[in-house]
Amino acid sequence: MENKLTSYEKVQLARSPERPDIMEYIDKLFDDFVELHGDRLYRDDPAIVGGICLFHGHPVTVIGHRKGKNTEDNIRFNFGMASPEGYRKARRLMEQAQKFKRPVITFVDTPGAYPGIEAENNGQSNAIAENLAFMSRITVPVITIVTGEGSSGGALALAVSDRVYMLENAVYAILSPEGYASILWKDAKRASEASDLMKLTAQELKEFGLIDGIIPEGRSLMAAIDRMLRRELTELYKLSPKALVQKRYQKFRRMGKAE
Repeated sequence: MENKLTSYEKVQLARSPERPDIMEYIDKLFDDFVELHGDRLYRDDPAIVGGICLFHGHPVTVIGHRKGKNTEDNIRFNFGMASPEGYRKARRLMEQAQKFKRPVITFVDTPGAYPGIEAENNGQSNAIAENLAFMSRITVPVITIVTGEGSSGGALALAVSDRVYMLENAVYAILSPEGYASILWKDAKRASEASDLMKLTAQELKEFGLIDGIIPEGRSLMAAIDRMLRRELTELYKLSPKALVQKRYQKFRRMGKAE
């Protein structure tokens, strides 16, 4: 697919409030969604949405980040930056999915986990680490779609998956270009330059073998996601729980060795 946007233009497009959010994906792709709330320890975090629904008649668990499309919603959903409670909620739903043998489908769109003092005090790093550990050994199929921004551990905490796809104008990296530029050059205004160095676009990551595929955007977006999910779930259903875990482990070991 041809796309002449620069890396930083894709970053800006990935952040656009005009892009579909997780509720639009749920509405278009799934039936009978029932949202589940809370981490059963502290509170519910609206920056993470999760629940049970049907995909072509089969029960699945869907989890993802939620951003706002206006100032009021941005504040309500904390710009998609989840607190520990959000990641604990996600893990609770994944544990439930494993118990009832439901596939897990995650939608990633976040500038990163919330870095505030309260979040740190409530165990942000532990919550993310526990998600990474659990997803590495979950025995049901897991598919991730990076729909906008996929930044830092806040994104990876929902993306240790059997299959990772990105929308063609999405980005996925260890941190934001502004953060990268601030660390490297002490100048966030060099974010465009940082974007080129970071190799964060879907096309670059696919070339490096770090994602499994790219989904074209446009009017046929939902149909393209639907076809991908049906195809990949059909393949993953053929694997035993043990084989799923082994292949997922091998997948991320290869990523760790990528140059």
